[in-house]
Amino acid sequence: MPATENRSSIARTFWTNAIFAPRTSLGFLHADLLFGTVFIIPFTQMLFFAFVATLAGNPGVTVQFVVIGNAVATVTYSSIFSVCQTTDSEKNNGTIEHLLVSPTNRFALYLGRGVVPILISLATASMGIVYAVLIFGVPFAASALVPVAVSVVLAAVSLVGFGLLLGGVALYLRTSIILGNIFLFIGLLLSGVNFPLSQLPPALQVVGDGLPLTWAVAAVRSSLAGAPLATVELQWAYLAITGIVSFALSMVLWGVFERRALATGAIVRF
Repeated sequence: MPATENRSSIARTFWTNAIFAPRTSLGFLHADLLFGTVFIIPFTQMLFFAFVATLAGNPGVTVQFVVIGNAVATVTYSSIFSVCQTTDSEKNNGTIEHLLVSPTNRFALYLGRGVVPILISLATASMGIVYAVLIFGVPFAASALVPVAVSVVLAAVSLVGFGLLLGGVALYLRTSIILGNIFLFIGLLLSGVNFPLSQLPPALQVVGDGLPLTWAVAAVRSSLAGAPLATVELQWAYLAITGIVSFALSMVLWGVFERRALATGAIVRF
């Protein structure tokens, strides 16, 4: 196949999945779901944990600390939970067999499926930050606009990569719903969303450092607080690394699944 034709095929695979996956396996194009994900979930989650922080009375955990963490954490609904469920959709709709025998480029196929979740994650995190500033009084200096924007973009991309990783794990399970729910709450617990990561036992801190959400929350907090650019850049680097590693591992899991399925001629036992 000529190089230009090969590039065209890869680009076509990427954009086809970017356009049609939300209508099939992701289910993002329902107006009520989209509205709730972007506008309702961030506000209700931030409000709930703001009340919890107020009642707890911990001087080290302010309302502003909590609402910033949850403004970022709300992207997990679109970037992790929904993306992870694509595996179930493929199995239930009977389309996963077609993917296994398709000659399309796997990297373009899986990356294309993350386009719409990334865009929705950007909208969700941005809306959460707007709520944090306008409703909960989080200071927002003009100089923080670019660092916050970069942090949100990297957070959306990296967390979708982590969602694809969970989707790869879910290939070997009967359902991904439990897996997605587990990591929704693990993120709240181990990523410094509602309390500093330093308050966790050392072993759990290590686990938290391996999660993209941890560095996404840290980068947004540092950006809003006007931290030195070198500090924020280091957090961006960790955030990007966790996202890249997550996506790479997801490709490995999908590759192993495909080889085993093609060798056995069935996916029933997965």
